[in-house]
Amino acid sequence: MRKILYRLVVFFVVVCVLLSALFASVLLTPISLERTTVDFTITPGSSLRAATREIAAAGIELDPWALILLARMLGVESSIKAGSYEIAHGVTQLQLLRKLTRGDFTQAELAFIEGWTFRQMRERLDAHPELRHETTGIPETEIMRLLGVPETAAEGLFFPDTYLFAKRSSDVELLARAYRAMQRHLAREWSARAAGLPYGDPYQALIMASIVEKETGRDQDRSLVAAVFVNRLRQGMLLQTDPTVIYGLGNHFDGNLRKSDLLADTPYNTYKRAGLPPTPIAMPGLAALRATLHPAPSDALYFVARGDGTSHFSNTLLEHNQAVTRYQRGGKP
Repeated sequence: MRKILYRLVVFFVVVCVLLSALFASVLLTPISLERTTVDFTITPGSSLRAATREIAAAGIELDPWALILLARMLGVESSIKAGSYEIAHGVTQLQLLRKLTRGDFTQAELAFIEGWTFRQMRERLDAHPELRHETTGIPETEIMRLLGVPETAAEGLFFPDTYLFAKRSSDVELLARAYRAMQRHLAREWSARAAGLPYGDPYQALIMASIVEKETGRDQDRSLVAAVFVNRLRQGMLLQTDPTVIYGLGNHFDGNLRKSDLLADTPYNTYKRAGLPPTPIAMPGLAALRATLHPAPSDALYFVARGDGTSHFSNTLLEHNQAVTRYQRGGKP
């Protein structure tokens, strides 16, 4: 009887060792790939078993039972993270499991540029091949509803930056990140603003920052440009800024701003209407926000481009007209 038990124990140990060796071999042997690198996507809500099917469908020859068994042994079967992944030749099933549980996604990037309009943002979003497009063709108000934010006008509410994201992420998620980033920056800059500024709330400051962004060709001029507009608001002067007029023209603007455009009455024509336009006209960057809320100490009411990217600032209309003659008309009255 003892011999039988002994032999059974030995047989059991041998079987366990062999199975363990086989299991370890499967886990530690590089997975066979159809290409040098292979991309695959785990859809949200996928179980580990479903994930193994998605992985196999991408051209990755793995042993599903081994991956599932290892995940159960490590207690991570329910920790698989949805997203896009990339694996290269030489990766093992153990390394693959670690990647799936860490959420080691492959990332793409998209840059939103200072001074872009929301229309330009949408064009870039729609053209990006790595995004999941959920906003294409829907109205702006519906996009804002999807974001769950109180505003209905989207212009200027998204922070210009380069955003990294997991491939196949939703464009709504990316817009939400850009929206939250702008809210953070605007709140911080508003709380530290200079005293006595003629803005009733952060949104009005955002509108002005968008104008400063579009009017400035040189970083050093931003705070002076902001000071000019602050001084005009304080004195009840019209802002008379071309970028707002151009924005109000929309698709009718052909690149040439005419006198008739300056006379056309739109909500954005600051040559005709006093105060700020109803919304921002573009995405202001952080420098424009800071300049708007910390304008330079200046009495200037006018500025004109010198033609080299800088501006000449004047306190009086006479001085401004002289500067226009010098820099815009080549010295001819």
